[in-house]
Amino acid sequence: MRIGVEDSTGMARIGYARVSTADQHLDLQRNALEAAGCTRIFEDHGVSGAASKRDGLSSVLRMLRRGDVLVVWRLDRLGRSVGHLVQIIGRLQKRQIGFHSLTENIETESAGGRMVFHVLAAMAEFERSIIRERTVAGIAAARARGQRHGRKRSLTDEQCVEAYRKIDGGEQWEDVASRLHVHPRTLKRCITKVCGDLPGGIG
Repeated sequence: MRIGVEDSTGMARIGYARVSTADQHLDLQRNALEAAGCTRIFEDHGVSGAASKRDGLSSVLRMLRRGDVLVVWRLDRLGRSVGHLVQIIGRLQKRQIGFHSLTENIETESAGGRMVFHVLAAMAEFERSIIRERTVAGIAAARARGQRHGRKRSLTDEQCVEAYRKIDGGEQWEDVASRLHVHPRTLKRCITKVCGDLPGGIG
């Protein structure tokens, strides 16, 4: 984390940077964020966007205050999926905190930026709808074929679908698995078997 000085209004542009592997460098993102006027930059180095815990991201979200602007170099540096990205930005808006992605030139303080955010939200909902429809169809087909053999499964198909939705919406793997009384690895196996893939896509 790098700390600077806030402006005279007490509001600040706060940067967040992330690279997925330890051998990557943050210099490009740092330089772009500093040039964009960020007075503080929080970082996650060698952390995948799909990681359920990111210390730098957690810290910056905690310290942001009303009127501040969270700035990232690119959208995929922030969210682990479109749904997760929309959830984070939506929470920032409720706290009256702005968001700016430099590469995509998205600013939620502007009418154009808000429109893009609404498009992203619609895409996330469409993606969830497609997953739900595909999963329900797969479950129905499996039941029609009578595929109910082998040892008793840890979770039902419905639980796997609901868990997928919760995690895709931003909840932590560990929290969802704990509520279902299974290990996160077991939850991942069940979701993959039922849904065909795991929550999270970008980054």
